[in-house]
Amino acid sequence: MRVVVAGATGVVGRQAVPLLAAAGHEVVALSRRPGPQRAAGVRTVTVDALDREALAAAVREAAPDAVVHLLTAIPATVDPRKVARDFALTNRLRTEAARTLAEAAKDAGGARFLAQGLAYAYDPAPGAADEDAPFWRRPPKPWAASLEALETLERITAQADGLVLRFGHLYGPGTAFGRDGSGIGQIRARRMPVVGDGSGAFSFTHTRDAATAVVAALAHPEVTGALNIVDDEPALLRDWLPGVAALLGAPAPRKVPTVMARLAAGAWGVAYMTRLRAADNSRAKRALDWAPRHPSWREGFAAELGGRPA
Repeated sequence: MRVVVAGATGVVGRQAVPLLAAAGHEVVALSRRPGPQRAAGVRTVTVDALDREALAAAVREAAPDAVVHLLTAIPATVDPRKVARDFALTNRLRTEAARTLAEAAKDAGGARFLAQGLAYAYDPAPGAADEDAPFWRRPPKPWAASLEALETLERITAQADGLVLRFGHLYGPGTAFGRDGSGIGQIRARRMPVVGDGSGAFSFTHTRDAATAVVAALAHPEVTGALNIVDDEPALLRDWLPGVAALLGAPAPRKVPTVMARLAAGAWGVAYMTRLRAADNSRAKRALDWAPRHPSWREGFAAELGGRPA
């Protein structure tokens, strides 16, 4: 199968491209800047994803059997008080670029269309959300534009009879929660606190597990809609944050009242720490015959950072 991967040099793309090539696919790797994709069976094409004509031409020239949208432009460090600014470019990639890629896939004879979504946009409620749960009905205002972009991405993908892979909080090489990432740096320096009762529920996804889900999704063209690609063990902030700090040999995180946190991190920062809902991966396991190599954040972070699981 010839597969176009848009966002081939991103944190998931860097993992997915060699896995796709190893699985026997011919990969056309699209990126804004030339990347180190020199594996057998991989051809790199440099293109601006927001240049509609150039992007469509790159896909058309590739004549793919599948198009994989992994484009994001999230800064290495996100300011929770300016999340609308920090996600503005990613929002365009989730809407404008997604539309171009989906149309190009259709023009290529109905190529399979896969897109990277989020598994932590669900409306706050008890328990882990399955894919039928609604997205956040009344999101914090700073995150409203990002949520709207995600909903647009899902509509575009549905219209293309494609599949959205809803990834959880990514960790692994190149991410904020990678060995040298900004989030890990904040934990080491005790600058990431437990806010309020630390009740935000997180579902994590290692970047390699995200990549193996991409490969699995191409092997199951009958699967459409959306699937949660997350690990097996949702974790409350008050549990995983001290656990990761212990792995690092860092001091235990501070505890900060919600009122104080709102002054420092704004409405979205507080909601992120206290109101997120975890996701359930049962449907993805059944539909794709997929399972995470790291079923728990505990052993996954231990493998990534060194140390013993919390």
